[in-house]
Amino acid sequence: MKAREIMTPDVVSVRPDTPMRAIAKLLVDRSISAVPVVDDTGAPIGMVSEGDLIGRDEPSREARRDWWLDILAEGEALNADFLASLGHDERRARDIMAAPVVTVEEDTDAGEIARLLQTYRIKRVPVIRDSRVVGIVSRADLLRTMAQESAPIPPRKVGLLASAIAGLDERFGLRRSPEPPEASAGPSEHRKPGLQAADFRRLVEDFEHQRGRKREEARRAAAEQHQQRVAQLIDEHISDEAWRNILHRARQAAANGEKEFMLLRFPSRLCSDGGRAINVPEPGWPATLRGEAAEIYLRWERDLKPRGFHIAAQVLDFPGGVPGDIGLFLIWGI
Repeated sequence: MKAREIMTPDVVSVRPDTPMRAIAKLLVDRSISAVPVVDDTGAPIGMVSEGDLIGRDEPSREARRDWWLDILAEGEALNADFLASLGHDERRARDIMAAPVVTVEEDTDAGEIARLLQTYRIKRVPVIRDSRVVGIVSRADLLRTMAQESAPIPPRKVGLLASAIAGLDERFGLRRSPEPPEASAGPSEHRKPGLQAADFRRLVEDFEHQRGRKREEARRAAAEQHQQRVAQLIDEHISDEAWRNILHRARQAAANGEKEFMLLRFPSRLCSDGGRAINVPEPGWPATLRGEAAEIYLRWERDLKPRGFHIAAQVLDFPGGVPGDIGLFLIWGI
């Protein structure tokens, strides 16, 4: 099954400047245990859960229930007593949210979602369409799906991907503008006398027109390819094997005397702010990462940061004076 078939579509979200008390009241009123934090465009930039509000280092968190009870309790009403523990805390969503956030597309398989929840030790993932949150899939949603399934999943339709690619080819690759009519004013031994300079100017104009058309087609093709790359990276998920391969290449770089290794090169549009926070730079730039870049950052934070590795992001080029591609670097040198 796909994410769209099992997700909870009624998504409640908050803005980065939402106060903690308002978030707590929202969780209690809606009987939910977490809420996504979205920017002005509706793109997810973080997640605030009950644990973020209460504080994960308190003794109450040490006495938490077994993991299977946590799963079964997903989505139940929160204990309103924790509101008193907030006191006069003036922090807001941006101060306590977990970021970056792992997301999935509507077509992501349920099995892949389950793997992401296990890999990143999270309880839910926002489902996005055109970079905006349209649903959430939680552990409870996956469990309900497993409990309700009584018939085998029908085989996938053959040729669906091929037809989709063919449609894109027809729209962006195979469509050709009509060829210009053959010039009748060119030099020829059968040409009648009376050649004019205006004929030559028309030839130059035709040439410039064709060159401009080709440039525009190339620009559109590059923009389409760039957009497809962004869409691919948003829904690209790092498997354990891929992560091991990345670390293997980083080890080879160190053996060759390098002090850093570029983990990923990606378009700035993959960032929720177009790469602005990375270009400044701002301390909160990791919260702007999405897709594959966000997952690599989370892998570093979990596996490599405790071992002394650092991570940095840098804008690699500035086409038209704006951030272009961004590099995510693993650093071990001083």
